[in-house]
Amino acid sequence: MALHYFHFFNGDTTLDSVGTDHPDLVSVRREAVRALREVLHLRSTDALWTSDFWKVWVTDQPDAIGQTVLTLELKAL
Repeated sequence: MALHYFHFFNGDTTLDSVGTDHPDLVSVRREAVRALREVLHLRSTDALWTSDFWKVWVTDQPDAIGQTVLTLELKAL
């Protein structure tokens, strides 16, 4: 397993400095979708309509440094 760091932008940026272990890219993809779904559920969606997009991106090092492994964006039109 390898540590992956999940960072969020939804009007504000939240950087992950702890990371979570995931065995493969399929697991990282599932977690990214789950995390974005949770942000949509737990936070006000007002920012979705006023910002350009919401995003979760995953890196192989903490605090959004290192290589980006995956990016998932949500945009309201």
